[in-house]
Amino acid sequence: MMLELILLAAGSFVIALSGALMPGPLLTMAISESAKRGAKAGPLLIVGHGILEGALVVLLLSGLSALMMKTGFMLFAFLSGGVILVVMGIAMFRESATIDLEGAAEGESKGGNLVLLGIIGSLSNPYWIIWWATIGLGYLAASIKVGLPGVAAFFAGHIAADFAWYSLVSAAIAGGRALFSPRAYRRLIRGCGIFLIAFGGWFLVEGIKAGVRAAS
Repeated sequence: MMLELILLAAGSFVIALSGALMPGPLLTMAISESAKRGAKAGPLLIVGHGILEGALVVLLLSGLSALMMKTGFMLFAFLSGGVILVVMGIAMFRESATIDLEGAAEGESKGGNLVLLGIIGSLSNPYWIIWWATIGLGYLAASIKVGLPGVAAFFAGHIAADFAWYSLVSAAIAGGRALFSPRAYRRLIRGCGIFLIAFGGWFLVEGIKAGVRAAS
């Protein structure tokens, strides 16, 4: 059984890492917040992300999986996620005009709660829900065959991948602050904001298309 648990955790780590490496709103937030608040940003964002995913695993085991597969639920996920991403992107873009590197050290103790931002960043990405409704649900089904230890191994491997990648990203961004000119720093934040706006706009378009298909 121990070997099976190790294989479950290792497989979960690799699958989760492949997803974490893909650009998304949470990674964009990690880049932005790490530049402002240091290397702690990434791990704290993942604490929030992990709390949300832990709650989701419990809900999936309680029967939420059937609801997640329904068209109406996915439509809501796309539209609400798109709106949140656009709002976040606009705020980040506007903030880029006033941010400066000299105040970065002071900014490390200020700003929104990073754990809460991790939860919001995850919820704002419809593909996070899609991942859990497909790949995550399938892996969870395989894990539950080994009982609760299997589920624990799956979750431990999954969240370890997120912590590993986001800690690395935050350390790299925070460590490189001295290499950024004020102009380059502002461009980075502005670019992150534009990415979120574009990503959110795409989700809104996809949500509208899905709604039209469901209505026809």
